[in-house]
Amino acid sequence: MKTIQLGSLKKEVSVVGLGGEGILQTYDKNAEAQLVIREALNQGLTYCDCARVYSDSELYYGEVWKTNPELRSNVFQTSKSASRDRDGALADLAASLQRLKTNHLDLWQIHDVRTEEDLAAISRPGGALEAFILAKENGLVKNIGVTGHHDPYILTKAVEQWPVDTVLMPVNPVEQVIGGFLTHTLPTAQEKGVAVIGMKVLGAGHYIIPKLGITPELLIRYALSCGITVAIVGCSTPEEVRELSTAGTLPPLPDSEKEQITDLFAPYATKYAFYRGVL
Repeated sequence: MKTIQLGSLKKEVSVVGLGGEGILQTYDKNAEAQLVIREALNQGLTYCDCARVYSDSELYYGEVWKTNPELRSNVFQTSKSASRDRDGALADLAASLQRLKTNHLDLWQIHDVRTEEDLAAISRPGGALEAFILAKENGLVKNIGVTGHHDPYILTKAVEQWPVDTVLMPVNPVEQVIGGFLTHTLPTAQEKGVAVIGMKVLGAGHYIIPKLGITPELLIRYALSCGITVAIVGCSTPEEVRELSTAGTLPPLPDSEKEQITDLFAPYATKYAFYRGVL
């Protein structure tokens, strides 16, 4: 597995990571989730994504760290808070640490920033940003980040204005066609030295891969060819984890192949960027 340095402490992480969707975004599926998490660890995936609002995702990871605490030190454990005020975010952090059975997060993220109102609420006195900065100063979190998949221009403002170490955003051929996240947020993050985590990597692929003959492996390699730091994908089975891991050992796509895939997705772009809401 290829690795890369991530965050203010330059911790080595795998270039592909286990996303917080798939089996992790469920309730009462502990046995199935354990198989996926442990396969990810066996395959050398060290970036582990989840969120306070992702069903039982934190509990699933917490079961692993409780049973095998020696595995935790090798992992870049992340979580997220969607609270917009300081006290709510701190309460989320306390709950996340308890559920994850850990004394710190490697990355804590301001979750799903969508609007100017979100930016204002998070930034104001008593807003969530105060909690994130305080948690980093106190060592409860090693890095802070921001996530978004609705409005690339709002997310770009967050990267510009806030002291974040990472940004989590959509990276896929649909985004290359539409523009925004890859044309504005990505270069802004790169200029500021903010690590870029790619999500929604399969994008519309769930729906049109059968039509185009595009494999998940190609889409993961596509994302890694966009100049991002890490690509994450939610998995539902150990087999899917192995496919993700294999993609992380291969080179990014050459520009010519990347352009071909972008062209194939172009007719479907506005219809299948469903995670953005109304375009």
